[in-house]
Amino acid sequence: MLWIAWKMLVGNRVKYLGIVFGVVFAAVLIAQQASIFCGLMSLTVSQIRDVQGPGIWVMDRNVQFVDDVKPLADTELFRVKSVPGVEWAVRFYKGIARARLQEGSYEQMILLGLDDATFVGAPAGVFLGSIADLRKPDSVIMDDAGYRRIWPGEPYRLGRSFEMNDRRAVVVGITKASRTFQSFPIVYTRYSQAVLFAPPERKVLSFVLAEAEPGLAEAEVCRRIEERTGLQALTRSQFIWKTIHYYLQKTGIPVNFGITVFLGFLVGTAIAGQTFYLFTVENIRQFGALKAMGTSNWTILLMVLAQGLQVGIVGYGLGVGLAAIFGWVVKGASRLSFFMPWQVLVITAAAVFVIVLVASLLSIRKVLVVDPAIVFRG
Repeated sequence: MLWIAWKMLVGNRVKYLGIVFGVVFAAVLIAQQASIFCGLMSLTVSQIRDVQGPGIWVMDRNVQFVDDVKPLADTELFRVKSVPGVEWAVRFYKGIARARLQEGSYEQMILLGLDDATFVGAPAGVFLGSIADLRKPDSVIMDDAGYRRIWPGEPYRLGRSFEMNDRRAVVVGITKASRTFQSFPIVYTRYSQAVLFAPPERKVLSFVLAEAEPGLAEAEVCRRIEERTGLQALTRSQFIWKTIHYYLQKTGIPVNFGITVFLGFLVGTAIAGQTFYLFTVENIRQFGALKAMGTSNWTILLMVLAQGLQVGIVGYGLGVGLAAIFGWVVKGASRLSFFMPWQVLVITAAAVFVIVLVASLLSIRKVLVVDPAIVFRG
């Protein structure tokens, strides 16, 4: 019977392709928009992920996300170090600085200050120059995307200089860095140098990066830090999710993408449902013939659902494949964010399953109540 259902489904190529098109359209739109949304969310936490090594971030109690920097007093570093269970702790500066280029133009930059002694949080993708070169006076390392933005079309060259806070900065290295939500050039330097490049403030310490002693859970050490210092201490994973939750709750990004995904779901359901219904109506005599030969309603029901499942599998595969191709093309040709984790594939599959189920149910009643005598009517 499943073979007969398959032959009936592909017998009318136009109707079959129409049903598949509806499912493909929905799958492409859902997978594409969900992947772009995930890409945007990954940008918001890219700088947390890029800081390798420390498992604990310590910050002001009122910090809501990674870019919501509320400076601390430098003495907080020693308070964190004194907490039992903390193996080591270092300073970390994060801020926005305005750079004046030699051409006289200005550029906003993300300024990151690394611990002078250990360079904890240094970029791992330095491909020109060396992290050790940061020990030189006025030295900075810049990300390659920022370099191309400031000096477009020019080859990589160390020794270029610009000014921040009326102080000379010399590029001694170029690194690969994850894109950020703000898309500004990223500049790494020593902590002591960063506070000179930054606008003067009474408090300049952005974060304290710490590591738990071996054998101790990071969450437990975070609890101890909060109890003894009154600061907010989060594991790396907790800080990532705190930042993502902020953007989900405080911005309109989820609503905008959700509306697009929902409209794609509705349009896909409408196209597939209507076409599937017309397909069933046109094949009503074939279903009547099967019932006249003794086929039960349960078997007919199984046939219709099998037809819907086959359409769903084909439509899902084509839709997700086209969305993946789109992501591969735009990531290489533009700055559009695109990230397709396995959760997107699962969500898209669930949506396609609902679409084909609804499309099948819209037409199944017509099949179940058909009179077998319709075969003998003119």
